Amino acid sequence: MDLHLKNLFGRIQEQFGSGPGLGPGSGTCLMKVEGIAPAFIKSLYRASAALYRTDPWKRLRPGHLFGIRVGKDSDWYGKKQPFPCVQLIGGDGGDLGFNMFRSENDARRMTGSRETIRVPNVELLRVTYEPEAYMFPSNRKMIKSLSLEASGTDRFPVIDVARCTSSGGLQFRNPTLEELRFLYAFMKAISLVHPLLQQDKEAAPKWSRLMCFEPFIETVDVQWPPEMAKGYDLVAVTVSHPPGQAYEEKATSTASSTPTKYAEPPKDEIFVDLKVNPTTSLRQCAMCEKEVHGEQSLCCGRCRAVVYCSSICQKQHWKETHKSMCGLYKAMMEREEELAMKIFMFPCSVDQPCKWLESLGIHQKGMWRRKCSCYSHCPFGLLPVKGGLWDSWGGLDDEEYPRDSPFHNLLRDGLSSPILLSGWSEYYNLRSLPLSSPVADILSHPLTVYYILTALSISSKNLLLQGKEVILHYIGPEGELDWMPAFAEIGHLLNGLGNIQIVMVGPGVPTNLSGTTSGISSRVRVNLVRGFYQEEATYLPSPHVVVSLNSGLESYASWGGALELIKSMGIPAFFTDQSEISCANAKQVLRSAGLHITHPVTPNPFRSPVRNHELSSNLPSYSNGFVLGVNT
Repeated sequence: MDLHLKNLFGRIQEQFGSGPGLGPGSGTCLMKVEGIAPAFIKSLYRASAALYRTDPWKRLRPGHLFGIRVGKDSDWYGKKQPFPCVQLIGGDGGDLGFNMFRSENDARRMTGSRETIRVPNVELLRVTYEPEAYMFPSNRKMIKSLSLEASGTDRFPVIDVARCTSSGGLQFRNPTLEELRFLYAFMKAISLVHPLLQQDKEAAPKWSRLMCFEPFIETVDVQWPPEMAKGYDLVAVTVSHPPGQAYEEKATSTASSTPTKYAEPPKDEIFVDLKVNPTTSLRQCAMCEKEVHGEQSLCCGRCRAVVYCSSICQKQHWKETHKSMCGLYKAMMEREEELAMKIFMFPCSVDQPCKWLESLGIHQKGMWRRKCSCYSHCPFGLLPVKGGLWDSWGGLDDEEYPRDSPFHNLLRDGLSSPILLSGWSEYYNLRSLPLSSPVADILSHPLTVYYILTALSISSKNLLLQGKEVILHYIGPEGELDWMPAFAEIGHLLNGLGNIQIVMVGPGVPTNLSGTTSGISSRVRVNLVRGFYQEEATYLPSPHVVVSLNSGLESYASWGGALELIKSMGIPAFFTDQSEISCANAKQVLRSAGLHITHPVTPNPFRSPVRNHELSSNLPSYSNGFVLGVNT
């Protein structure tokens, strides 16, 4: 009898909810939406299931409002975004789902401490995940006839538009096709970006149970399903928390272009010349590329990012190029403090690599020889090797570099598993390295690869957790060919589970090393292949993931064939670049090649802490600084 009552009350709670929500399903049915195609209903349910799998309700509550912008205002009926404010409901119990509001004001008026308050004459689009058994017959029939994808085990989204009447009752209608297009774009975007929210521990009162997040804004490209594309495949979707952050929309932007966040300076005629630090090395003018010494340089007084030889070049560059980019550069310069890694106790700003290495006592030693131009005459991978790990690390003290030894006593539930890392502090602590050790500058490459395999590529992580081998195609190696001892650390981090085969392909591989295999650890082996990736890939084992570090995508015409191949294979691929602007340019190259960008541009927690200065720019630039992914 107790079991019967438990099941009965469970069914009542499932159907009517104990937390936020407007009540049971209304009986609306997507098949009745004018102009909708069954293929798009399937795509909509696939997107809904993908969002459900990311389980945003673990962290998000109705008080966490999101701003949402899909494409341009002119793309939508009435030249207005249909539902620009969204909240996730059900994290405290009750019906799981989300509500989409026509304004932030509507959202705040309808949001109570736990329940969704009924406010007269406010319309919202709502999605509620309901067990199939409790759905209306019309929806169950649609699910069965179209074989729609379930969310979780047996849940399916119920989608309707609700309005509270002046008497307190509810009226329901089917959403329009346009509203469903907007909903599809939101579900695809939010599933990608909500895991990127960073908790702000200082923002909330100590007594508050509501988690607070740092302000967040990110734009991702969402690919419309084929049945919905109207001359373009991609649309830029911007998600912000909290909502209400302003965007300036340019009239020349395309339907799928990213809205710009940064307004241009108001007055063209005002220039502020700012002297560059006279201790800096030789630089180049951003306009004429003339070499200028630090004490002779000027930089833009607004963004402080670009360097000039004279005010004449500055004004000309403003008119031709810099006017459209100054706001973006200014925002990136403002992130310099955020991106800087202040935990380290060695110099992290480098204009002259030789002097930096000399200050650390490792100039022209071991693997560090690839960190300056002194050995540029020696082909990649062919630096003379004395032998021994101590020599490879340039004679650093024994406690200053990672030993070629496994980690001990790192078991989870009595079983070994790959070690998951969140950043340099955790790694240095794990290896008991002093923060004065500069090894992070070289380890950035292997640990970025490991981070991609265990944190970004879900398929690769699952293979490793199952103890299987992951095949990784590594495009365009150069200095990495001389850093093989550092790549052995990947094998130790696997902690006794799984194997990795790294196939390094690129024109930088010496002819006499092409075709060789190195077992750099018991769990990691590296194959070297000389040539262009698109020409050699057919002879290589099929990869699970493709990686290119410091790719310079926007600079090399030879990338075209490789990107076409990656697109045809449809496998996850990740690219890093040194600066945020380089990664933004790379994003445009990838999008132009037809690749679906699924992991937005984000700072890499294993970027090198050593900041490099580009000759014509002061923009924050770090080896492997930012990462983005496609087909993930």
